[in-house]
Amino acid sequence: MQIRKENRPEKLCETCAKPFTWRKKWERDWDQVKYCSERCRRNKNKLEE
Repeated sequence: MQIRKENRPEKLCETCAKPFTWRKKWERDWDQVKYCSERCRRNKNKLEE
């Protein structure tokens, strides 16, 4: 599946609320991806202020 850079889908991170774009390593699991990084995934229960 070839996705051009301009057409990559975006989501908002559930922890930090920053937008992040589709990455090749998430190709099969894009629907399940909720966090922009491993750090946000680890801190999912903590609110950053």
